[in-house]
Amino acid sequence: MTAAVFFGCTFIAFGPALALYVFTIATEPLRVIFLIAGAFFWLVSLLLSSLLWFIASHITENKDGPTQKYVLIFGVLVSVIIQEMFRFAYYRLLKKASEGLKSINPDESVPSMRLLAYVSGLGFGIMSGVFSFVNTLSDSLGPGIVGIHGDSPQFFLNSAFMTLVIILLHVFWGIIFFDACEKKKWYILLVVLLTHLLVSTQTFLSPHYGINLVSAYIIMVLMGIWAFFVAGGSCRSLKLCLLCQDKDFLLYHQRSR
Repeated sequence: MTAAVFFGCTFIAFGPALALYVFTIATEPLRVIFLIAGAFFWLVSLLLSSLLWFIASHITENKDGPTQKYVLIFGVLVSVIIQEMFRFAYYRLLKKASEGLKSINPDESVPSMRLLAYVSGLGFGIMSGVFSFVNTLSDSLGPGIVGIHGDSPQFFLNSAFMTLVIILLHVFWGIIFFDACEKKKWYILLVVLLTHLLVSTQTFLSPHYGINLVSAYIIMVLMGIWAFFVAGGSCRSLKLCLLCQDKDFLLYHQRSR
């Protein structure tokens, strides 16, 4: 039973991300490089967040329970802000690299910023999902029985669906974030930051997993619709895609902006 839980939760959490990677990124070496670079930027943001958390936890080591809770909330807020700062830093790096490639070889096609936003967002999401869920997955192999002390027996399943939400949200946030930077709509960056903070702070609603998941999925759907139209999608293109009539759908024939 533990093996079934392990593989089931693994495929729930990482199955869609794996499919996106296989069908849209794996065949293009340049996209793979950009995805790994995005994952690396997220890792650096985690390192910096961990350093700040380590300092804060040692300062408040002998404090009472409520203080420790406030430190935990502070750590989450700081971590989200640092992640978005590194997303902006990665955007600036990609922008400079794209401009440099165009100046060196004007005839060479350069990936569009929309494509780079998608790839970098997936890199952020995969790495975030791995680090947030890998310890939970290892515990699912046992020994022990979840819920034996009155806790929710669906803990692993809820964690898997939450990890899936975070991965997809990072993709949507990346697309919206990069487009806002391109158009210099800075208030949209604030919207991305606030929704990221909202989803992250909802994890403090444990053990109210139902409220947490429903609200997170609502945010994911709204961000997904926004990202779809930001990326150039329309109701017509969606209809053609669902009917398998659009030969130029999504990433394969995007023109550089």
